Amino acid sequence: MNREKQLIKNTAIITIGKICTQMITFFLLPIYTAVLSTEEYGVVDLLNTLISLLLPIITFQIEQAVFRYLIDVRSEKDKITEIISTTIFAVIIQSIVYIAIFLCISGFIHNEYKYFLATNVIACIFSSIMLQISRGLGDNKTYAIGSFITAVSTILFNILFIVIFKFGAYGMLTASFLANLICFVYVFIAKRVYMYIKLKAFGKVILRKMWKYSIPLIPNAISWWVFNSSDRIIVSSILGVGANGVLAIAHKFPSVYITIYNIFNMTWTESASMHINDKDNSEFFSKIINTMFEIFSCLCLGIIAFMPIVFPVMINSAYNEAYNQIPILMLGALANVGIGLISVVYIAKKKTKEVAKISVCAAIINIVVNLLLINFIGLYAASISTFVAYLSMLIYRIFDVKKYVNLKVNKMMLIRTIIMLIILVVIYYINNIILNIFSIIITIIYCIIVNKNNIKFMIDMITSKFNKGST
Repeated sequence: MNREKQLIKNTAIITIGKICTQMITFFLLPIYTAVLSTEEYGVVDLLNTLISLLLPIITFQIEQAVFRYLIDVRSEKDKITEIISTTIFAVIIQSIVYIAIFLCISGFIHNEYKYFLATNVIACIFSSIMLQISRGLGDNKTYAIGSFITAVSTILFNILFIVIFKFGAYGMLTASFLANLICFVYVFIAKRVYMYIKLKAFGKVILRKMWKYSIPLIPNAISWWVFNSSDRIIVSSILGVGANGVLAIAHKFPSVYITIYNIFNMTWTESASMHINDKDNSEFFSKIINTMFEIFSCLCLGIIAFMPIVFPVMINSAYNEAYNQIPILMLGALANVGIGLISVVYIAKKKTKEVAKISVCAAIINIVVNLLLINFIGLYAASISTFVAYLSMLIYRIFDVKKYVNLKVNKMMLIRTIIMLIILVVIYYINNIILNIFSIIITIIYCIIVNKNNIKFMIDMITSKFNKGST
């Protein structure tokens, strides 16, 4: 199977486990916005924000290292055992240290939800480790099922706790803990991870190598946290948690978009790591990056075009202010996709320091722009600062990546994408029903035309697979 088909196959497997549950979560937004106040939703979002900050600091991002290092030793059982054992014991020690520190300082934290910072962090750590072990061993099916279980469990527990039992914020946070715990148990048993855990297999040398790879990813992860989360803390502090609840809803739409991209990025990272040293790597990487950016540009255009119709149906009127933030956040999300497509080159080359370097600078840009503007333009400051930071990082990485791969960017594709984005954003803010329908029509036509070769390739691939199965 050639590289492109293998990439599509792996992406399809993970998509089955991810996309359906994301859509279910998305369509539950009317329930969440109807049952929870903006303050409750803001509190939950803020706590999840803090959890996402703590995770890379506690684990040293070793979950990224276990995935990358397992790729290289999939046929060597002894090395698999060494890597998994070392990872598990290191994470257990790190978790114990975290719990001890938390118990020491918890008396100074005056918040009724503070203990979720302990339980949910630990549950997230171990579910993430299990999922990355599964990916590293090349078992994308188990990864997909584990992700599916997490999402479905979260949804079911949320309905039970916040709709039936009316637990509010407590219910959503408890649902997240239980869902991650169930995911951990499933993958641990399904992949028989316990068979690879042996105390004598713990290796200090391999741990140092893995930390050398993963520790530079900590500032990168914190930088991404700044992009995704610092805005919410700034908004909560200056404009209030109610405003943060509105911003959290605005982020839901680009978040679904990014989640769809992340599904592809998982398999793209694996494929890039396997083919980074191919003789034709420049052609391969340029083809995939340009093609996928075209596809995700069209998806971005589609979301912006349909949003004026979708938003009032999906979201309670109490959150109407979120409508104006979405196009700006979508532009930032598109730039984020471009960054992700290019950044796999650094991961494949194990140049994690390069990944972190520009991320820190962009994170600083995000904070500074937000603080400078928030007292003048309110919530728009959060959206604009995110877009400016992502765009800055994308421009830098387009040029910097040429040190490792001679990436050739399709300039005509970029120009026509920018023109379409300008047209759709203008129509979006005018918000006239006739213009909105026109926007949808031209977007559909445009996306079909620019992706006709991609559509043909997918149809041919599915057809050949079907014909092969029927013979």
